[in-house]
Amino acid sequence: MARPYLSIIIPAWNEAKRLPITLIDIDKHMAKVDYTYEILVVNDGSKDNTAEVAQKMSSHIKNLKVVDNHVNRGKGAVVRDGMLIAQGNYRLFMDADNATTVDHFDKMIEHFRTGADVVIGSRAVKGAKLDPPEPFYRQIPGKLGNLFIQALLLPGIWDTQCGFKAFSDRAAEEIFGMMKIVGWGFDVECLALAKELGYKIQEIPVHWVNAEGSHIGISDYLKVLIETLKIRLWLWRRKYPFKARTV
Repeated sequence: MARPYLSIIIPAWNEAKRLPITLIDIDKHMAKVDYTYEILVVNDGSKDNTAEVAQKMSSHIKNLKVVDNHVNRGKGAVVRDGMLIAQGNYRLFMDADNATTVDHFDKMIEHFRTGADVVIGSRAVKGAKLDPPEPFYRQIPGKLGNLFIQALLLPGIWDTQCGFKAFSDRAAEEIFGMMKIVGWGFDVECLALAKELGYKIQEIPVHWVNAEGSHIGISDYLKVLIETLKIRLWLWRRKYPFKARTV
């Protein structure tokens, strides 16, 4: 197969029940597009049969490949793996629960064509729809956390944690090639590196479905904030392998 226009990366940890519905929905939409694509499911050492389910579906879902990690390493680690293994001109990662559907990429294409290097889904910009809105107890730490992240690293980015982000191939390879965070703070790190490297970031509103069975707890919000501090310190201390870039 020729180099795909789009690579869709799906990190998956214990997603045997939800993954098939997501893959069917992706397949249904991608059957209508006029560009080439690949789908990469990256298993993160699941305790259930996520990898087996994905492998079985590869005989029914076009252009589906499975990367099976037997050890749980964290979402950041498997997204990084997927981004660097992928071959697409554009590389999108999305959640296995299909909270934001793949057809949102259609809205991203025009931004890439007009100069964006990174286009991210946002639940906090005008036009976003939450179905239903997150529970109140999740909204407060999320909003406070975003203000903290903006103050330290990413002013003007209102939703760093939405699991729907796309990168040009050049941006993906440079950014994910130097990332350190393997946990939930990887979203902040990849955007902070994009900003530091001078890549243009664009937020778009998404229709986000609050699916049951979220793996994120209150302690994970705290870990993101701690990892945000680490990223800030690493940038100050030039711990990332930045190289002189050619235009």
